[in-house]
Amino acid sequence: MLLWINGPFGGGKTQTAHEIRRRLAGSVICDPEQVGFGLHRMMPPSLRGDFQDLPAWRQGVHEVLDRVLTAHEGVVIAPMTVVEPLYFREIVGRLREGGHDVRHFALLAERGTVLRRLRERGFGHAAQFVAGKDAPLRRESFALSKLDLCLERLGGPEFAEHLWTDRLTVPQVADRLAASCGLTLAPNTDSALRGRLRRAWTGVRHIRFD
Repeated sequence: MLLWINGPFGGGKTQTAHEIRRRLAGSVICDPEQVGFGLHRMMPPSLRGDFQDLPAWRQGVHEVLDRVLTAHEGVVIAPMTVVEPLYFREIVGRLREGGHDVRHFALLAERGTVLRRLRERGFGHAAQFVAGKDAPLRRESFALSKLDLCLERLGGPEFAEHLWTDRLTVPQVADRLAASCGLTLAPNTDSALRGRLRRAWTGVRHIRFD
């Protein structure tokens, strides 16, 4: 089974994916973003745009996920924002046509909620402390520029199943997704503090400086 976790940038995809992976034995995370990072590193900065526009990215993601789903017995988790219906069909649609069990979820939230999460994730607080409360965080500029488009597109029926996360914790989102797929997660035994530390560490690990 492929569990594709979609949603706006800052919507909680990565945190939810890691929460499911740690509580679901045999599951693995296959992050489609890594294919895009690799393509970008092969190109001079002047040619780098949105790597999703590259046919090589869409074909590469499809091939890797097809291979993993064929060879790996556990659940495969792909946290990735995709809002172009054509690109979605090229990857998710082709995987389904190839016989794979693909469960897709779009994590949605009110615009203000996503903005708050974008400010808080990674080094957001530290950057704002140094640069000033209203200083833009350069690493989040792309996410902010795509926010309204993401929320509009992902609300459409082709990107169902939808899950609104404004009033849900990360473990609760993971529980909802797993239940919808008929999966049983191990109990969440984290204290509130340990959960915050775990999510902070996950956020730090996914900060990019290039």
